[in-house]
Amino acid sequence: MTSTAPKADFPDALSRARTHSPFLSGALDRLPALEELLAAGRIEDALGAAHRAGQGEDDVGIALRRERLALALAVAIGDLAGVLPLSRVVGELTAFADRALDLAIDDGIRQRAPDDEPTGFSAIALGKQGAGELNYSSDLDPILLFDPERLPRRDRDEPGEAAQRVARAVVRTLSSHTAEGYVFRVDLRLRPASEVSPLALPFEAAITHYESSALAWERAAFIRARAAAGDIEAGQAFLDTIRPFVWRRSLDFGAIAEIGRLTTRIRDHYSGGQAVGPGYDLKRGRGGIREVEFFAQTHQLIHGGRDPSLRQRGTRAALDALAAAGLIGAEDARVMGESYDRLRTVEHRLQMVSDQQTHSLPTDAEALDSVAQLDGLANGAALVEELADISEAVGSRFDALIETYAPEGAVPVSAKPLTQELADLGFDDPEALTARIDGWIGGQYRALRSSEARDAFRRMRPQLLEALANAPDPERALLRWEQLLAGLPSAINVFRLLEARPGLLAIVMRVLAHAPTLADELARRADLIDILIDRSAFDLPGSVNEIAAELARGEKDDDYQRTLDNVRQQVGEMRFALGVQLVEGRDPLEIAAALSRVAEAAIRVLGEAAIREFAQAHGSVPGNRLMILGLGRLGGAALTHASDLDLIFLFSGEFAAESDGRRPLGATLYFNRLSQRVIAALSVPTAAGALYEVDARLRPSGAQGPIAVSLDSFERYQREEAWTWEHMALTRARVLFGTDGDRAELEAIIARVLDSPRDADKLRTDVLAMRDEMARHKPPKGPLDVKLARGGLVDLEFLVHFLQLRERTAFHPQLGEAVSALVAADLLPASLRDAHDLLTRLLVIVRLFAPDGAYPPEASREIVAQVCGCEDWNSLLASVEGARGEVAAAWAATFGTQLEDQP
Repeated sequence: MTSTAPKADFPDALSRARTHSPFLSGALDRLPALEELLAAGRIEDALGAAHRAGQGEDDVGIALRRERLALALAVAIGDLAGVLPLSRVVGELTAFADRALDLAIDDGIRQRAPDDEPTGFSAIALGKQGAGELNYSSDLDPILLFDPERLPRRDRDEPGEAAQRVARAVVRTLSSHTAEGYVFRVDLRLRPASEVSPLALPFEAAITHYESSALAWERAAFIRARAAAGDIEAGQAFLDTIRPFVWRRSLDFGAIAEIGRLTTRIRDHYSGGQAVGPGYDLKRGRGGIREVEFFAQTHQLIHGGRDPSLRQRGTRAALDALAAAGLIGAEDARVMGESYDRLRTVEHRLQMVSDQQTHSLPTDAEALDSVAQLDGLANGAALVEELADISEAVGSRFDALIETYAPEGAVPVSAKPLTQELADLGFDDPEALTARIDGWIGGQYRALRSSEARDAFRRMRPQLLEALANAPDPERALLRWEQLLAGLPSAINVFRLLEARPGLLAIVMRVLAHAPTLADELARRADLIDILIDRSAFDLPGSVNEIAAELARGEKDDDYQRTLDNVRQQVGEMRFALGVQLVEGRDPLEIAAALSRVAEAAIRVLGEAAIREFAQAHGSVPGNRLMILGLGRLGGAALTHASDLDLIFLFSGEFAAESDGRRPLGATLYFNRLSQRVIAALSVPTAAGALYEVDARLRPSGAQGPIAVSLDSFERYQREEAWTWEHMALTRARVLFGTDGDRAELEAIIARVLDSPRDADKLRTDVLAMRDEMARHKPPKGPLDVKLARGGLVDLEFLVHFLQLRERTAFHPQLGEAVSALVAADLLPASLRDAHDLLTRLLVIVRLFAPDGAYPPEASREIVAQVCGCEDWNSLLASVEGARGEVAAAWAATFGTQLEDQP
């Protein structure tokens, strides 16, 4: 089980490196001075030079990349020459990883707090880095933790925000590919609830997780945990705190049963074992690296709580300790240990070829021969023959482990291996996907913790895999499915439902593939799947009155919190259903109008609830009433899934009046506090989640003014103090809340303000100046940001509002209707209504499919084009360009000036 590579033969090692490793050959070309040291056999000098390769470079990332390349070359040649044993190879790689991680943390903290000592942020190394056994081309799998009280930060930064900045900086410093290469790939997915949790967690939050809800696989991961970088002392204190979680003194029969299931599942997708040959996976295959590691860790988990001598991080050390304790035979420890060393060595040879984290033998005969010859063997056949012996030696011992701990009543292994099943469905990389699915049922997700849930999953797995394979973007759907799994507290009912309704599963996959906003919501609330069972979920909601009645159903006047939760839950369901309808092809203009009706109904129900709740302490103001005015897209009845609610709060009656409750307030203070209560009712997250973002900055005097003003004050401000842009905003104003009489009075005020005569030249100057200012400070986010792009919806709005105010006509809050009225008055070309409708449709669907304004994934573009009324994607882009051109032409005709950046 040892390589036949010649010992201490540096010329031969260099020759093999140049012949069989493109990566090492390139490194030799880039580092001729290091090659000279290696050719002379001066390995220690070469390692020293490698560690100094980044000296003199101030940029931490560049310095580490240079050191990493030099170290990779020196270690590889020393390994190939036979002078660096495996323990030294992995030790050098691990020491560098620790140092790189530490420097990246230090640099990440000092970027925001350069004068402070970098404390309070720790990296817990797991996996092979934690064990001191890092691969030649390996990921780092740290868990990043911080102390909110000790982490240096700027005064305006929240501790959590500061920690996430550091975490992102660490990943960027180590993982970004530059002209100098990269340092390490960093994988943070082993942290608690990685799908939903921030990149760095507070120490206390992590402790709570591991003490209360962690799974068996997490116990196994922490066998090799080590405080590796950053605040080592704080990291070690954390590990000391959770030690009872990892090492349990009493035998945990539930954990033993789970270990049995883990040992069974590790083989589940190989259907009798994977034959050694081309393509053999040294890590996951039968008799491979993982089986040696799991063989040791299983015994450690069961017995390490009572015997501290077994708490070894390294695999070889653990095997020796188990043999010394009489828990495994000395021969088993020797065979498994030597096999492990040889498997790891061959794994390194695979990774040396192109600096890729690969574990599988090449399937191409010539490439397999090349790997074998890099190792010093004659050919690939000799390597396969050696690995076959190792696989049998390890596999037979792992078989005995499975037989010992396999749970009773385990689900039989499918006749067809999972890898083959995925290949038959056409997945690009069935082996990688097999590993991911194995992780699902291996305890990665709480929803699959119970045997019942795993059984339910296995029964619906064929339908799931088929739906994923048929999804327009399988990888995207797969990622979102994993997020859904992460958010499920229990999955049995969901799996059974999807098994029974394949059509529903297909809809869910389309949602996951196309609409990240909906997928995120589904991950937070898996019960949203239930609403899709009823076909009425695919009907548009009724009138505002009907929706409000639905929201208020079952409401208790004296249970304000329950009302908040109930409205959030129902509005979330309605918005989700409307999003699904959009995915299924519903006209975005209908969706935008429906979203607006839902929001108006929510304002009505929560406004009334807030008034009742507020009155319990403060009573009411006789003769005075609250009114709410909607502006922007809400006023224009054209919301998207990402829209804020632009609101102005007003009150009727005398401002000098006083409320009649047990804690009376003057009218102005009363309605300002009541308005704040309504804003909180609409925006503050509760146990049922968030609802809307509310923007009240369009009120008189903006953010400097009171939240609510009287009608008299509102009219006086609009007539005497308001800026032109405030009157432009009023053109889309719509009264959403108030009595019929108050609504009529407010509408009359708005009509009088808008109908006021204006100086056309000043109006033109103001409008153009405001648009130029907006263009400078709010550029479009991406190529499909048809709101902010020149010739887009904002330009159309400015054009329409200018003509409305100049001509004192066509005052309709819905922009499309206002365009039509101006067309009828021969003030705009007829083509602008179609341009408005196309751009609005695109805005609505892009907010759901590509929230950043970028082009959606290829697979989603057909849907986007079709719901916008175009035959295909290219036709859509051409139509959008034409619509923007129509807006630009109308702008030039109206203002006598050209729009920049416009086709």
